[in-house]
Amino acid sequence: MAAKPKLCYFRGRGRMESIRWLLAAAGVEFEEEFIETREQYDKLLKDGRLLFGQVPLVEIDGMLVTQTRAILSYLAAKYNLYGKDLKERVSIDMYADGTLDLMMMVALAVFKPPEEKEENFALIVKKAKTRYFPVFEKILKDHGEDFLVGNKFSWADIQLLEAILMVEELNASVLSDFPLLQAFKTRISNIPTIKKFLQPGSQKKPPPDSHYVQLVRHVLKF
Repeated sequence: MAAKPKLCYFRGRGRMESIRWLLAAAGVEFEEEFIETREQYDKLLKDGRLLFGQVPLVEIDGMLVTQTRAILSYLAAKYNLYGKDLKERVSIDMYADGTLDLMMMVALAVFKPPEEKEENFALIVKKAKTRYFPVFEKILKDHGEDFLVGNKFSWADIQLLEAILMVEELNASVLSDFPLLQAFKTRISNIPTIKKFLQPGSQKKPPPDSHYVQLVRHVLKF
């Protein structure tokens, strides 16, 4: 039996959460090793396990894989969530990159000073409503299908749902002007593997709190 993928990161969302989502959606069990001290991080560096000195790190198929985008595309291809041909794959890449940009805005905003954080969150919600969500609403309207690419469940669908839920934590009514995205959210949330991941007690991580922010700052020294 093949070993479970092992994820090495902080006990929080950050750049690892989309990787957790993708594995969970594919129905793949995984293990996690949480970085909780600077000493742990230094050992990873000393042992040469971090290609560019950065996490996330995923151990899978006998490899040490770093760089979020590389990990995600490998997993999407491995678990048949990456389209049927190059044209579908490039569409999935575009949509996934767009949602990743949006989610990284949220992830980085938590490290801002308190007086800037709320302003940043408001700007993110505005960008979601004017730049990102209209694109996906139009895609769904134009092809009239259940999924974003090729009428088949893919990495693009998983990551869009993750982004929607993340922005809804900032503004619960953010989808009020996007009926097709509302239906999409319900539809994808009810896929059995995702429904399971959204239940309490899963490996899905909560929004970052002050402890997470302080730990990441301490370990990464910024």
